[in-house]
Amino acid sequence: MTSSPHQVGDVMTRAVVAVGREALFKDIVERMDGGRISALPVLEGDGRVVGVVSEADLLPKEEFRDSDPDPFVQRQRFDDLAKAGAVCAAELMSAPAVTVHADATLPEAARIMALRHVKRLPVVNAEGVLEGVVSRGDLLKVFLRSDNDLADEIRREVVDPLFPAPVEPVHIMVSEGIATLTGKVTDGTRIPLAVRLVRGVEGVVGVDSRLTAVDG
Repeated sequence: MTSSPHQVGDVMTRAVVAVGREALFKDIVERMDGGRISALPVLEGDGRVVGVVSEADLLPKEEFRDSDPDPFVQRQRFDDLAKAGAVCAAELMSAPAVTVHADATLPEAARIMALRHVKRLPVVNAEGVLEGVVSRGDLLKVFLRSDNDLADEIRREVVDPLFPAPVEPVHIMVSEGIATLTGKVTDGTRIPLAVRLVRGVEGVVGVDSRLTAVDG
């Protein structure tokens, strides 16, 4: 039986392309192109993450290649102008790196990405050593779970514990990730909780509750 992926460690990529502080501009671009990735962790020592170099950090070199910014632009884009003249990862990287731990939940990782406007997060241990990388695409993998797998988890983790003795059997149908619950139960106060728990199952897209309560 497939278990639900609840943590970053369940979906992260463990084989990570990374660079050291001294990596040169062209090498960084080549590694990004070869790995088809938009950002690289920058490591030092025993693999501790000290920053991240992204495409956004590299683009100023092209943007300001043939321009002579006026004083206003120089004040407003000081950091970008500095990166335009950078030649190695230590000068290019954004630091400190925005990271996440492997035991973080998928919603937590998604919120960090949204709030910090990043597409990928290095996954580190308690010492800050790189363990993997999680991307937006990795977080969306939960929606590839089969409808049967989702129905099995909803039955096992939600319906059977909440409604052990329904008046009428609770039927669970999942189609394209949308879960529909039908049946009659004695404790109607548990129906909103059931809906909330089903919505929380990783991979569920939506919930249609047709459960009704009857006197026991």
